[in-house]
Amino acid sequence: MTFLTSLPFCAGVTTNNFVPMACLTILTVPDARLKVKALPVPLVDDSIRKLMDDMMETMYADDGAGLAATQVGINKRVIVVDLGEHTPDMGPLKFANPEIIWRSTEVKKNWEACLSVPGQSAQVERFTAIRLRYLDENNTAQEKDFDDWAAICLQHEIDHLDGILYIDHLSALKRNLLISKARKFRKSE
Repeated sequence: MTFLTSLPFCAGVTTNNFVPMACLTILTVPDARLKVKALPVPLVDDSIRKLMDDMMETMYADDGAGLAATQVGINKRVIVVDLGEHTPDMGPLKFANPEIIWRSTEVKKNWEACLSVPGQSAQVERFTAIRLRYLDENNTAQEKDFDDWAAICLQHEIDHLDGILYIDHLSALKRNLLISKARKFRKSE
């Protein structure tokens, strides 16, 4: 996927002109704020929609597929996802208060990476299908089923809202090794 990585800032485009948007700072391990459990959003209003847009632009600027508000130091249950070529029919998605209300019995190990654990990846076991209840960007309650790559990505992002990183699913030895490598990776950028 090609995102806006060549731009020196985050930007959004309207039909009439170029409008800069906020590029948020992504927290990286071992920042303690990544372990905080996010609080529910009482309503998706203009401020939450702006947060969703800023998160989407930040995710694109860092060439990501998903981003949780906790990853940018905001303690709200908000996530954004754009799986690009993996699920081209889905398009960008924005969720407030996402809650998994059903999980398949089937699980599968998949390679995962994370903007908060830069330059690293590991295999993590996830459910292959989920049903999600959430508020969309128009403050409308929704329920939708997701499978395959979308289900994996959504479980990863919802974990962030509960203060869980994908590396927390690994052994302590592997987790500490990936944290050490991520720190070195970030310093080398």
